[in-house]
Amino acid sequence: MTEAEAGNGDLPHRLLRRALLEGEAYQAVPRTARDKAGLTRLDAMENPYPLPDALVGELGRVLARVPLHRYPDPGATELREVLQAHLHLPPGRGLLLGNGSDELIQLLFLAVAGGRSPCTLGPAPSFIMYRRLAPLLGMDHVEIPLRAEDFSLDEAALCEALRKHTPALLWLARPNNPTGSHYPVAQLRRLLDAAPGLVVIDEAYQAFTDDDCLELLQEYDRLLILRTFSKQGLAGLRLGLLLGAESWLRELEKLRLPYNIGSLNQAAALFLLRHWAVLEDQARMMRLERERLKQGLQQTPGIRVWPSQANFLLFRCLEREATVIFQALRRRGLLLKLLHGSHPLLHGCLRISVGTREENDRLLQALHQSIQETGTPRRPPNQNSRNSRNSPSRTSPL
Repeated sequence: MTEAEAGNGDLPHRLLRRALLEGEAYQAVPRTARDKAGLTRLDAMENPYPLPDALVGELGRVLARVPLHRYPDPGATELREVLQAHLHLPPGRGLLLGNGSDELIQLLFLAVAGGRSPCTLGPAPSFIMYRRLAPLLGMDHVEIPLRAEDFSLDEAALCEALRKHTPALLWLARPNNPTGSHYPVAQLRRLLDAAPGLVVIDEAYQAFTDDDCLELLQEYDRLLILRTFSKQGLAGLRLGLLLGAESWLRELEKLRLPYNIGSLNQAAALFLLRHWAVLEDQARMMRLERERLKQGLQQTPGIRVWPSQANFLLFRCLEREATVIFQALRRRGLLLKLLHGSHPLLHGCLRISVGTREENDRLLQALHQSIQETGTPRRPPNQNSRNSRNSPSRTSPL
């Protein structure tokens, strides 16, 4: 073995950033594994309703005409224009498209990494990608705990942290994942006034709420809003939107990779925007099922469920170990998201995506059965105890 070959094993450790070497890849249950196990997927906040068959057939004919031997429109010009009209964006405000909102979150981190502020900031628990991406790009992500009782924002603590850390980005998911919290617009306005840098409001679940933050977009140049097609039924399309002042978007455009939105994605999105009423009807059905599912969970002994403005519900197993309930439901063919161990405030918690009426009924029945079979009740966790605050992370986060 040559000297060069002997040193190759150490090459990643010499070339790659420590944060990358010490980190872990994002873990999700592969779809093929879930399908092979026969699991009903209630863990990924997907729309459970497929497109109508007639619409699928028409979409197939549209996509068949896409010239795949040509590069896509690099700026997705027609799609952006249709979306601007669809969203009724005011003058001076535009949008940037990404391969899902995850790409746009990464792009925002790239934009501020190495700048004058070494950190970003946001409430916790919240969407995992905020705190995952920051260290990979050499930044800190400061987390301010939500209020334990109702997962509302601790506004005073956030304002104090904004003054102390002067973050480049303040991340606010509304509704918040995984809690479903829907922060008041008046509170967001005060945080926008207090923030020294950009404020990003992530509206991934806006389709399931009663309002949005577009009115704030007209008032604040420092505000950017994230949207996605994924939660309203097009998760396989991977299309995200970043809305904001054109002055900011021009700078961020420099970081966008060319051809990041493929021709098939552009054509499918344009087609489905012409049939948006179908997806809106599905969102209304999911909102109705969310309330029915919440009532069922409230009537389940040993369960505490929180209100949600998203297409999922967060609940805590007050009397049994969450991991035991999780495994018992999995044995019954139902896959939920186990959050116990991912954050101290999520002790004993699971998250369930709203499914069809049949899936939700099956879940409620299986949950009753699982609770009955798990044995001796456990005492509810004390959220103010030292052990609760410092409990280690044992599962993949949100």
